[in-house]
Amino acid sequence: MTNSGSETRTLPEARRAHILKLLESGSLRITEVARILQISIVTARRDLDTLGRLGLVHRTHGGALPLRMGTAQEPPFAVKSRQMRSEKERIAMKAAEMVSEGATIILDSGTTMLAFARSLRNRHFTAVALDLCVAQSLAERPAVEVLLPGGQIRNGLFSMIGPWTEQALDGIYADLFFMAADAIDLSGVTNSTVEEAAIKRLAMKASRETILLADHTKFGRRALAPVCRLNALGAIVTDSQIGDWKSVLQEHVRRVEAV
Repeated sequence: MTNSGSETRTLPEARRAHILKLLESGSLRITEVARILQISIVTARRDLDTLGRLGLVHRTHGGALPLRMGTAQEPPFAVKSRQMRSEKERIAMKAAEMVSEGATIILDSGTTMLAFARSLRNRHFTAVALDLCVAQSLAERPAVEVLLPGGQIRNGLFSMIGPWTEQALDGIYADLFFMAADAIDLSGVTNSTVEEAAIKRLAMKASRETILLADHTKFGRRALAPVCRLNALGAIVTDSQIGDWKSVLQEHVRRVEAV
């Protein structure tokens, strides 16, 4: 800890701007903030508390995590399919262990869900697919009964949205909903489009439990449309690069798997 002489020469606004710049590289602990800015632990904690109240960082017990605001733009399926392949495969294999023989499950849209669908081998279950590519992959397995709700297909993304899809989900009950997400932070799960967020909420309502599948790049971000709070999730399956987010998530979600 340093004395307060250097603190008096630095305006609080300048210090906090410096902290936000440091957080662009990842999480920070209070002791690191104090050392780098040459301020006291008390001042470092107060600055992080202020940034947290302003919604500019995610405050944790010993420091802070960056908040990266998303946009309403979503990469095309072909682009997303090339990103985080090994992480998605590990997540998919772990999630597959949660599917019991004879279960009824709902699979969300996206490339993580496609990896999950491909990992579900050698068992019998019923699947409601909210994605055309996911449905096609599942339908290649004779032991899997695939239900595809009607609706509008998003060009280039293959997810299903709209009133027909919503009506179909309103008439079913499933054991598990395996949900994907564009962004997750302490406010909860958010999505790039209002239409897909509505579908996710209906799938949650139709299921006994919701399990979120998301790689580490989705955390610390916030997208346009809210889906649910973290405590509405039964489990999260992510990859081992999740870092400090794992302990943060464990405060809100009963089961967090990082593979």
